[in-house]
Amino acid sequence: MTNSAQRPIGTSTPRVDGPQKVAGTAPYAYEHPVDDPAYLVPVTATVARGTVTRIETAEAEALPGVLVVLTPWNAPRLADTSEAEYAVLQSPDVAFRGQIVAAVVAETPEIARHASELVRVEYESAPHDVAFRHDHPRSYAPEQANGGYPTDTEQGDAAAAEAAERDGVVVDGWYSTPEEHNNPLEPHTVVAEWSGESLTLYDSTQSAHGVVSTLAPVLGLRPQQMRVISPYVGGGFGSKGAPHAHDVVAAMAARLLPGRAVKFAVSRQDMFGYVGYRPPTVSHVRLVASREGRLEAMVHEAFSQSSHVREYAEQTAVSSRGMYASPYRRTSHRIVALDVPAPYWMRAPGEAPGMFAGEVAMDELAVACGMDPIELRVRNDPPADPESGRPWSSRRLVECLREGSRSFGWDAADRTPGTRRDGRWLVGTGVAAASYPHLVNPGTEVAVRHDGDGRFTVRTGAADIGTGAWTTLTLVAADALGCRPEDIHLEIGDSALPNATVAGGSSGTSSWGTAIVAAAHAFRKRHGDRPEPGAEASATAEENPALEHYRIQSFGAHFAEVRVDVDTGEIRVPRMLGVFSVGRVVNPRTARSQLIGGMCFGISMALHEESIRDPRTGHVVNHDLAEYHIPTNADVGDVDATWLDEDDLHATPMGSRGVGEIGIVGSAAAVVNALRHATGARVRRLPVHLEDVLPYLPDSPAR
Repeated sequence: MTNSAQRPIGTSTPRVDGPQKVAGTAPYAYEHPVDDPAYLVPVTATVARGTVTRIETAEAEALPGVLVVLTPWNAPRLADTSEAEYAVLQSPDVAFRGQIVAAVVAETPEIARHASELVRVEYESAPHDVAFRHDHPRSYAPEQANGGYPTDTEQGDAAAAEAAERDGVVVDGWYSTPEEHNNPLEPHTVVAEWSGESLTLYDSTQSAHGVVSTLAPVLGLRPQQMRVISPYVGGGFGSKGAPHAHDVVAAMAARLLPGRAVKFAVSRQDMFGYVGYRPPTVSHVRLVASREGRLEAMVHEAFSQSSHVREYAEQTAVSSRGMYASPYRRTSHRIVALDVPAPYWMRAPGEAPGMFAGEVAMDELAVACGMDPIELRVRNDPPADPESGRPWSSRRLVECLREGSRSFGWDAADRTPGTRRDGRWLVGTGVAAASYPHLVNPGTEVAVRHDGDGRFTVRTGAADIGTGAWTTLTLVAADALGCRPEDIHLEIGDSALPNATVAGGSSGTSSWGTAIVAAAHAFRKRHGDRPEPGAEASATAEENPALEHYRIQSFGAHFAEVRVDVDTGEIRVPRMLGVFSVGRVVNPRTARSQLIGGMCFGISMALHEESIRDPRTGHVVNHDLAEYHIPTNADVGDVDATWLDEDDLHATPMGSRGVGEIGIVGSAAAVVNALRHATGARVRRLPVHLEDVLPYLPDSPAR
């Protein structure tokens, strides 16, 4: 691991916001003190498609403490309803089960909840379709995949690829991941408060400025009339990367109550409704290789769920475009719009489900070729980016695999499934590669002011969603300004601060840190080494010119041990190791937390998480944390993450790349590959179910 006593960057540093969080004094969105707040509870649709014909509110309005009941017929009109997700209560039409069709505002949250149960809604139902399948007759090609990627790509000679199949080894499989829902510790919350024609939102968001730019036109406001405050966010995993319907309805309700702020905390059940989720995906992967294990052709056809409310195309096949060397590559994306809420980002959208498919297929290819799966990946490691032809700024995947193999105790000689046993447990090990694009979003602005005595104030509207941005940006600023971290006063989490881009796509530290370095350079250029108190400078992060000349990407290798009880089929993951190439690590303490958190996500993805949507009603039936299973401490054994010592100055002036999402990419594949080694069960559909394993147990009748 990188550790430097000379520079703040690379020094393992406790969270600067830790004392406030431990003491409970760090204000999260819902906790911001406001005078005389009111409380909102929504009423949501119980049909998957149709029209609200009548809403009876009299009983709710008669309840003491109820201030207003909003319906499609009395709610304020919005200035822009072109984006259906934000057109809350503007029409009686119902597009999905769980859509907000009314809202109660009362003096206390208890009264509001009671009153919401007294609201009676009548519907005229319409036929609906909520069942995703890859061969749906209304499947279509979107204009682009999420992230702006091309929908389809093809490179190489298709005829030569077909010829290679005759004498080569072919793996052809279908792989699927289920609908999954982001469930950060802090649910989506907002406090809306009007002052004349200006609106303040205390919002749990990954992008304060993004909320302003998105919702100001919806509400008929100029950006200067709207302020979003979010200094502390209790997790997001992508779902808080954009505003959702709850922000709009809170602002509308507060507008009807002059002088009153309205607080709205989305319930855990409604977290499965209108605030985004990972859509189910299906991947068809076809690999063709020589008998020696060299890839000759790779095809990845991806299918995912979208919504009539808003189009969303998970970029599931993008990772296959440059992961391994292959003369022929073809990828495609197709989506199916259904009567469901709009999907959205969930940690490593695209890469997480896509590389599950790709890395399980590579394990199958290793078995078919009779090769060690590590050596198969090494043999197909490309010297340059296969998609663009540009050289890598740094691609150390082979070193990650070699270092991980040594540290994990990988046994390449013993790969026969179902032969290793420790008492009642069948034991197996698995490996998978990881890759994640390096993203730097231009446009972040940073202002620096010298406060005297070598102290500085650094201001930008960045968001810390629990990832450690308060600390890492402090270290970057101290490094760039040549002072101690304790001499930096950082201000973030407010749209009144200079503009900052979203905390998403593992781009936060890279984007904001680049702007901090630029502002520090501008400050020194203007004021020299002996600035006067009050001296100021600012700068905006520009496009990175290195992106035109290099392919900048992070890589890693996951190793997992799986144990399966021979009698019950119970699956355990006693140990897991990830080795990563992510450039210079700004703060080893919080970076390791991010990486192992992502790996725990991978265990969850492989063995636990699955939202089950009833095709009859459109309802997610396991819409709480009692039945939506995630791993607990008892499910996670020895999980460790390390990284290679390096600087990538093509990526950022700090030499760093993002670490927020690469931990989940490939980790689920490592678990199911280990499961195959332990039992012989080849799982291509997540999560693993007991029936996938039972036929492979020693005493199974089906064996």
